[in-house]
Amino acid sequence: MDNHYRSIAKGVTWRIMGTLDTFLLTLLVTGELRFAFSVSALEVFTKVFLFWLHERIWLKIGWGR
Repeated sequence: MDNHYRSIAKGVTWRIMGTLDTFLLTLLVTGELRFAFSVSALEVFTKVFLFWLHERIWLKIGWGR
């Protein structure tokens, strides 16, 4: 079972990759560097929390273990 710190570390590293993806896709679609940065900066916080919550819920589910 993962502890809270491991779940947080996994969430942060996953979000770094996800944020880079969001940044590049937003930049490609809009062509606006400032807008791409703004979208990416906002989604970092929401996605880390949602990943942590998702991970903690799945740890309570015994399916597949």
